[in-house]
Amino acid sequence: MSRGGRVRRAARSLAFVVGLGVVLGLAPRAARAADAAGSGRVRVVRLEGPVSPVSARALERAIDRAEASGDRALVIEVDTPGGLETSMRDMVKRMLASRVPVITWVTPGGARAASAGVFVVMAGDVAAMSPGTNIGAATPINMQGPMDSTLARKATNDAAAFARTVAAQRGRNAVWAEEAVRHAVAASDSEAVALHVVDFEASTLAELLALADGRTWRRGDVRQTLHTKGLPVDRMEPGFGERLLGLIADPNVAYILLMLGFYGLLFELQSPGAILPGVVGGICIILAFLAFSTLSVNYAGVALIALAILFFLAEIKVASHGMLAAGGVLSLLLGSVILFEGGGGGPRLSWAVIAGATLSTTAFFLVIIGAGLRAQARPVTTGTGALVGRTALVTEAQPPGVRVRVGGEYWNAVSSIPLAPGMEVEITGVDGLKLLVRPLAKEA
Repeated sequence: MSRGGRVRRAARSLAFVVGLGVVLGLAPRAARAADAAGSGRVRVVRLEGPVSPVSARALERAIDRAEASGDRALVIEVDTPGGLETSMRDMVKRMLASRVPVITWVTPGGARAASAGVFVVMAGDVAAMSPGTNIGAATPINMQGPMDSTLARKATNDAAAFARTVAAQRGRNAVWAEEAVRHAVAASDSEAVALHVVDFEASTLAELLALADGRTWRRGDVRQTLHTKGLPVDRMEPGFGERLLGLIADPNVAYILLMLGFYGLLFELQSPGAILPGVVGGICIILAFLAFSTLSVNYAGVALIALAILFFLAEIKVASHGMLAAGGVLSLLLGSVILFEGGGGGPRLSWAVIAGATLSTTAFFLVIIGAGLRAQARPVTTGTGALVGRTALVTEAQPPGVRVRVGGEYWNAVSSIPLAPGMEVEITGVDGLKLLVRPLAKEA
């Protein structure tokens, strides 16, 4: 190759390297420009039904996925009557710490954000409501029944302080938030906008993203601008596990599943080979422990309930005259009361469910024990013991022995009094394979 050819080749190589560098250098700027123009995606998740550990887990999963995917925003569609305070606090904490801006939207028309839902909506970087929706009435209540004055005051003050904190964090009406807790005030969609509880009304998702576009959101001291108008949407649907947990995560449902599981196994142990009680019982217990994984469970309560079942099973096998059954009822009652750690607004069992389970169990085993005692009082009807006291007919009375007929059976017999064929005798005992008999006393 000539010297001129080598020079031209080197020049082309240099031009390629320079061009590549320019392209690589401009790529980040182009990406940032595209981002500024609204590139990216918006993730949408729906919060419908009571606020529970299941909904808290679903929200956390949605935020994690939005952060991992670099989504421009996460929209939470809200329609809830409220729920557990502990789950609500978990959701609000995760929303406040999210690296992705969160837009809360009470929708569709007719939906509400009541009680715990008020906190969730106000924790959004942008909050909106559809026409025909309402928000408010966040006074804490105890699912077990009325609270005494001291406990009610403590719970209300704590919730009011948290409401003010969330409202102040997002620059919303802290006074109204406190009133929603202390006096259960509520507001329609237009009233909520006027009171600066939410930012605006939006009828459709496209309108929501358009109105949210250009608004600022803050994490710490860093402020950023939302670019959401016209972005494509990815909607997260609940998986099978979440739908299943949504059905069984209620404390009362989980408790009933646990009891059905224990009873199924109890009946299988009592009647081995029945199969169906064992299958149903095993499935119910597994579902109950699946529900317990989302609830605050005191496993000492589970142990007491299991001990109660063992007492009941032993009562069937051992004649304790009801002592084991009484211990089982007491253990069942105590285990049910402490099964869920319900402090601080956590899940609690309904007293009606506890009473129903305890009374039905007690009644069932009283029937079992009563039947057993009545059976013990009856005369023996099987085995050699059932022959004593019965009447037999002498069929042979020649040496070397006597033979008698009892029902359709023939037995060798022994008598201290001479007998003759055709005589009726009474069986007084059994000695091995021989009957001890005596002539029947003749009436005068």
